[in-house]
Amino acid sequence: MPPFTILHVCMGNICRSPMAERLLVRAARDHRDVDITELVFSQSAGTGGWHEGEPMNPPAARQVLARGGDDTGFAARKLRGEFVDAADLVLTATADQVEYVVSLRPDAVARTFVLGQFGRLLAQADLSDLPPADGTPDGVYARGVALVAAVDRVRAGADPLPTDDLDDPWGRGDGFFGRVADDIDATVRPLTAALLG
Repeated sequence: MPPFTILHVCMGNICRSPMAERLLVRAARDHRDVDITELVFSQSAGTGGWHEGEPMNPPAARQVLARGGDDTGFAARKLRGEFVDAADLVLTATADQVEYVVSLRPDAVARTFVLGQFGRLLAQADLSDLPPADGTPDGVYARGVALVAAVDRVRAGADPLPTDDLDDPWGRGDGFFGRVADDIDATVRPLTAALLG
């Protein structure tokens, strides 16, 4: 039950998924300009545990901070099945990571998407029948569950496109991280707008 929980997944949980986690919080805060902690919970994890306990990769943190987000208190963690169980929506950096999530929890298939895929399909989804955006925890939760179902209906079992994947910026420069952060923003901003109304 509330808050509506979004889990972001990448490989090491120090670049793409933490940027998505914190940029979604920033987008939600910008959209509603209220404390969103009771409405939306954004978290992340990596398919590998190489960086467990480490802070966000510095160029990823710079992107989050430059866009008005917060990197405070972030610590990388390895994906576990219970994280998927607790998530109402799982957004991965790549199609391979969707397969990893679904291998852990086959029942999560209808709520697991590549981040770019979700953004692409969200633009095609009919949101007219969603519960109203009333700003309450129960209302946002109900709207979020219906939103994920609407996007899954548009997907209709189709595989993600290669262009839905987020490029891995590990070891690259700030400009490359900036392009990945732009790609993340291109999905998390419309997602929070649709979720919060």
